Amino acid sequence: MPLTLVAIVVAVVAWIWLRNQPASQRNAAILKLALLAGIGVVVLLAATGRLHFLFAGLAFLYPLLRRLLPSLLRGGLGGMAGGTKAKSGNQSHVSSDILEMTLDHDSGTMSGKIIKGPMEGRELADLSETEFLELLRYCRGQDEDSARLLETYLDRRFGDSWRADDAAASENDQSGDNGNTSGPLNESEALDILGLEPGASREEIIKAHRRMMQKLHPDHGGSNYLAARINEAKECLLG
Repeated sequence: MPLTLVAIVVAVVAWIWLRNQPASQRNAAILKLALLAGIGVVVLLAATGRLHFLFAGLAFLYPLLRRLLPSLLRGGLGGMAGGTKAKSGNQSHVSSDILEMTLDHDSGTMSGKIIKGPMEGRELADLSETEFLELLRYCRGQDEDSARLLETYLDRRFGDSWRADDAAASENDQSGDNGNTSGPLNESEALDILGLEPGASREEIIKAHRRMMQKLHPDHGGSNYLAARINEAKECLLG
């Protein structure tokens, strides 16, 4: 009975850990869990003196494993290799004067960090509703691009619900100075936005642009600001 309880707890923890992995790394995570489970079974059988059952089972399954194992290993190891590559195209980075955003292409999740201002160093995921509105007012007063980027994040995370709470603040800020806007993108920034490595080919740039527009176009729940930055990144790289 205690052994069964331990197995259930371990299975639940493993399931939670697996669900928290990025979609692009789940194949590698599943392979790791399978290897750990296999090692655990071997240790348990050896400790209870039943290791001969394992050998009998392997002998029975050997013909099937001989066919399937090479392809499984190739797929799993390929997934792990892809996960360790710097900028494999699975993430894009967009920065402004105040914010730094990361978009996961597979899950569509956007995360962000504050890089300037009173809340410098904090993650957007840790902010309360009041702090979001305070940050938005600060961005509107200091940098228009940062304000648009934060509005895009809020739209993706909360839909339109946050705008009702922001209505009064928005009216007050419209009459104020929107601050400086960022200049044209350089090559490094354009590559970050499209999630590409330096030296990317014309075909890779076009494919990355198309993939991101499918996820972030205003007609698909994205924003005009991000769509414009993606188009600008493509134009910068293609000349």
